[in-house]
Amino acid sequence: MQRMTRIAFLRNSLAVFTAIALAGSAFAYFDESYAQASNEADDPRLDVIYVPTPHEVVKRMLEIAKVGPNDIHYDLGSGDGRIVISAVKDFEAKKGVGIDLDPKRIKEAQDNLAKAGVGDRVTFLNRNIFETDFSEASVISLYLLSTLNLKLRPTLLDMKPGTRIVTQSFAMDNWEPDYKESVEFDATGYKGARTVYLFVVPAKVGGKWAMNAGERNIALDLSQAFQHFKGTATVDGKNTTITDGKLNGANIEFTLEIDGKPLKYEGKVEGNGITGNNWAAKKAS
Repeated sequence: MQRMTRIAFLRNSLAVFTAIALAGSAFAYFDESYAQASNEADDPRLDVIYVPTPHEVVKRMLEIAKVGPNDIHYDLGSGDGRIVISAVKDFEAKKGVGIDLDPKRIKEAQDNLAKAGVGDRVTFLNRNIFETDFSEASVISLYLLSTLNLKLRPTLLDMKPGTRIVTQSFAMDNWEPDYKESVEFDATGYKGARTVYLFVVPAKVGGKWAMNAGERNIALDLSQAFQHFKGTATVDGKNTTITDGKLNGANIEFTLEIDGKPLKYEGKVEGNGITGNNWAAKKAS
């Protein structure tokens, strides 16, 4: 009986050791499946726990978003400030603003800012992102849960067409990314990968438009789903289907079949008007 007890003990010990080893291995290859989980064990006022973004991922996020000297960059949930500081210091954004609800993170960010040497071009705000105006941004970075991204989505879609939104690990539900990439990292021995998503805010084109193309008057009726749209066109009293409708910010393209030939139209949306090469359109409704 005693021998059996020792065997059982050894088996249990081996199982525990194996579990610990497997857990350690999984952590050594830490990836986005762990990132930004619910925050019940931390401050209940916060929506997510703080998980630092590896520097390789920071760099690639800003590259994918094409941050440059003309940009105003906002980081929503800015943590220790590394992303927004890098946007200004390494990518020469003219202004950077980080917003975080956790005062501990703001203190860390301010300490990091003092060492960065970027003057007053970066600001950190201890605020709720859902109660803060960030409409001046041309680039926004996020590392939030999918539920929070979805909650932010209506505000993001109301921003200026062409605004770039770069997220890691979590996407925007049925708003398809314009680009995505898996970025590998090795942070102090912990290897893994984060998926980076790029979304470009599309112009709003749903509804009816009166289009003039040369001597032709064409009625467009468009139905939009984020950066894609479809619909019908009435040309010389005949209906035809709009195909390949796509928006990249304010840039628009689509194809119409006229006189049995597919014709591609490209232009730029400006409020209630669209201008193209030898064609234009005005919003009718």
